[in-house]
Amino acid sequence: MKYLWTEDTGAGFHYWQLMNEYLFQNEYVVESKGSNQGLLDAVRALIPEKEDVYFLAFDLVYDNMDIVNKYLELQKAVRAYPEQIIILDMLCFEYIILAFDRLIEWTGTGKTDKIAIRKDILSAIKDHRIHLEEISGQKTREYLMKFKRFSTERVLKAIVNELTENDMWQIKGKLMGNCWYQDCCPAENPDKKRCRMDPGMSGAEKITELFKAAVTQELIRGMP
Repeated sequence: MKYLWTEDTGAGFHYWQLMNEYLFQNEYVVESKGSNQGLLDAVRALIPEKEDVYFLAFDLVYDNMDIVNKYLELQKAVRAYPEQIIILDMLCFEYIILAFDRLIEWTGTGKTDKIAIRKDILSAIKDHRIHLEEISGQKTREYLMKFKRFSTERVLKAIVNELTENDMWQIKGKLMGNCWYQDCCPAENPDKKRCRMDPGMSGAEKITELFKAAVTQELIRGMP
């Protein structure tokens, strides 16, 4: 059997379930362990069967020492089964969405200030963290200074949630917004922005395009 274990819950877990369905034709058993600690504990207790392979989606940002310490423990835990337990090169679910090249086009967001901030942040992400010294935009620097406890993951969650706040595109609920994976339809509330997609593009085509984007393909490289 092939397994994909994630710490993600809600929309993040839904993302992995959809990937399994549309990209891998349900070849994987996808399970959420609820948190990075839950994932670490599950791996520590794991003794894989001979034919089993486990892929681990563990969020890693290098400016959060608690996460770094758990990641080091995770690396120790997988050493006994290096061919059967494989850690994906994961930053976080929100980064996957933020870096998607058609995000602004699809959501139709008019937040020009946040669009500019997104561009600055993406250009400054290297080695699993935002390099503040590489951000020159004044408005972006002011935006980042508002975080009382700065961390790359906290910033990514904040900016991507603002860019996907339309109910049909949101990624912070129990499921990803309908427009990510269903045929195009207007938001139920007429005061909300409508789905901006070409109605000729099916839900399956949209979610598959997300999975075939460079950021996702780099993440899952090596998964059979």
